[in-house]
Amino acid sequence: MELEHIAARLGVPAGEIERVHRLAGDRPSAEVPPVSAAPAILERLAVRADDAAEIQAGWPGADSPLWTPELRWLLDRSTALVRADLGGYGWLAPGPALPRYFVYVYLALVDVVTAYHRDRGIPGEVTRATLADLGRNLAVDRRMRGEGWPVMQSWLTLHVRGGLYELGRLQYQRGDTTIDLHIPEAGPLTPAAIDASLDEARAFFPRHFPEEYYEGFTCGSWLLDPQLLDYLPADSNIARFQRRFEILPYEEPEGLDADVETRRFVFRTLTTPLDQLPRDTVLQRAVIDHLTAGHHWQWRRGRLR
Repeated sequence: MELEHIAARLGVPAGEIERVHRLAGDRPSAEVPPVSAAPAILERLAVRADDAAEIQAGWPGADSPLWTPELRWLLDRSTALVRADLGGYGWLAPGPALPRYFVYVYLALVDVVTAYHRDRGIPGEVTRATLADLGRNLAVDRRMRGEGWPVMQSWLTLHVRGGLYELGRLQYQRGDTTIDLHIPEAGPLTPAAIDASLDEARAFFPRHFPEEYYEGFTCGSWLLDPQLLDYLPADSNIARFQRRFEILPYEEPEGLDADVETRRFVFRTLTTPLDQLPRDTVLQRAVIDHLTAGHHWQWRRGRLR
């Protein structure tokens, strides 16, 4: 099929289809499991019942009228694109941000990345915890009414390439000389939980990636904005988490609006007006009051050796 025809039929920019074609080439793809296996797989990936029902209803079966030849081509080539970077750890856009089609790319690659983990001796419980981030992100996207998905599908390519691991309370993304920390929506950031996770990570990477050398951990987050300390108690979990890091000098992040990201993570909505957002917690009130006063939040980076 002509690439311009595929783009027109899917209603996406031709440049995005050309990018998928260029990066995937004729590299091997992977098959989406049969729909009969869906309940067990989705349960293992912590997908909630409402999301699981939607995913199964849209399954790319041979007779599904939803899956046009153009969409099947995109699924196959997006899967090949992501699989080609197995072992990679950079952010990767797998294709156009069509509603949730990347879920099926993810499902097609579960067995591929599980084998990659197994070859490196990574425990099954780490594999399960890491890959179950799919269910968490689908639930967040449902709360956000689809606002979060374009970012989430690029994020989730890390999991099915072996670039990221969930070890206790935190997630760890491999890098060139440092490991990047990420904070999933999984309960309070208690000092004990953070200590246990960091200790696990310090043992995990030398054991399973002995050829890689890391100088320390880094983290980029609105949680590291020192302005938060003007609003939060000194003994709050967020304040104590922030004080672990050497906060690096501020640099304007390229392509990232810290006000938007703060609202994304604190309220899980990007479109609700400030005066209609909940004020139930100290953190929620801090975010709203700061923005209402005309100030801006900062996305800051920190280093932890």
